[in-house]
Amino acid sequence: MTDTKITLPESEIPRAFYNIAPDLPTPLPPPLHPGTRQPIGPQDLAAIFPQGLIAQEMSQERWVDIPDQVRDIYRLYRPSPVYRARAFEELLDTPAHIYYKSEHVSPVGSHKLNSAIMQAWMNKEEGVKRLATETGAGQWGSALSCACQLIGLECMVYMVRVSYDQKPYRRIMIRSYGAEVVPSPSPLTHQGRAVLARDPDSPGSLGIAISEAVEDAATRDDTNYALGSVLNHVVLHQTIIGQEAKKQMELAGEYPDIVIGCHGGGSNFAGLAFPFLKDKLDGTRPGLRAVAAEPLACPSLTQGRREYDFGDTGGTTPLMMMHTLGHDFMPRPVHAGGLRYHGSSPLVSHLLDAGLVEAEAYPQGEVFATAVKFARCEGTFPAPESAHAIHSAVQHALKARDAGTPTVILFNLSGHGLFDLAAYESYLTGKMDLNA
Repeated sequence: MTDTKITLPESEIPRAFYNIAPDLPTPLPPPLHPGTRQPIGPQDLAAIFPQGLIAQEMSQERWVDIPDQVRDIYRLYRPSPVYRARAFEELLDTPAHIYYKSEHVSPVGSHKLNSAIMQAWMNKEEGVKRLATETGAGQWGSALSCACQLIGLECMVYMVRVSYDQKPYRRIMIRSYGAEVVPSPSPLTHQGRAVLARDPDSPGSLGIAISEAVEDAATRDDTNYALGSVLNHVVLHQTIIGQEAKKQMELAGEYPDIVIGCHGGGSNFAGLAFPFLKDKLDGTRPGLRAVAAEPLACPSLTQGRREYDFGDTGGTTPLMMMHTLGHDFMPRPVHAGGLRYHGSSPLVSHLLDAGLVEAEAYPQGEVFATAVKFARCEGTFPAPESAHAIHSAVQHALKARDAGTPTVILFNLSGHGLFDLAAYESYLTGKMDLNA
């Protein structure tokens, strides 16, 4: 195929999410109750999640149906295109074929809307009136506020303070969709007040913001909590990315040797990689490589220990078996705010421990150098988070050049960087901490 952009008709929007859990080589360790340290049951999650999402979280069914009403909303932007990065290949002088799945075409500019729509719809179906959530760089907060507006729910967003200050246009978008957004740590919750008492100038973290959002949901009868990554049901919703990409790569007449996604909590990496990993697990594509690219400032997969840990700083969530830097870890305030999370998806961690996926970590100076080159070749400004995946793709494309090996690389462009131009200015003017 000579096309640069590979598209699918709306009729090809997946009708079911792919659940990798039943295909794992060994069972996923269960989450534990924070008080008893015993495996949790559905009743333990009912205070903050609707029953439908709890069922998805614990499902062992390989395919989970997507409601027609949700698919109808997906038609606003799905299927998203796959691009062949020909100009980028030429710049790198590589025999590798580089493709990217472009999730930045969604109304909020990222993949996050895929799960936000599903979560908002399932909560509305069970009579919930309001959702509370956290957001790092603002992509998830934008997505959930948009989904809540489309479906008819109120929305409260706790935004990590450093990103709240660095990314004003994200918080403007959140408010424009009708949601309320406050910097975290905030004086609105017990968890937020406790952090501010210790450090009034705290830059915040996703762990702190999660604590605030969970407290908000747990203390109001009309409110549930919505998480943008990490949990099984969030990862599940994102697998529409990889399912579409498999059909698009088939149209291109190629199959990727390497699939790559940036990694914070794991949702966009898993969303692209898991449908391809199904082929690795069943023996169809045993040589497939799946690479998660994370920031050196928050290297949960490359430097974290796999152990039971809380998902939040306050220690209120269930304990999950995951690669973690410790729930009280405070990452440096790098511009890839969406990747500043201390832990990882239990599913991604399980696959990494089994040797089925790989992880890499890069400093933000290298990542932004690559992001600028990509924008100058391909025209699209990638989000700082997505730029980690691009940088990883470059490393593998250069290895292919050095070895003279034709290699097919597919990465997930999980979001645009149009609201991150201050970060690009920081890099271009030499004000960025390149080693962070």
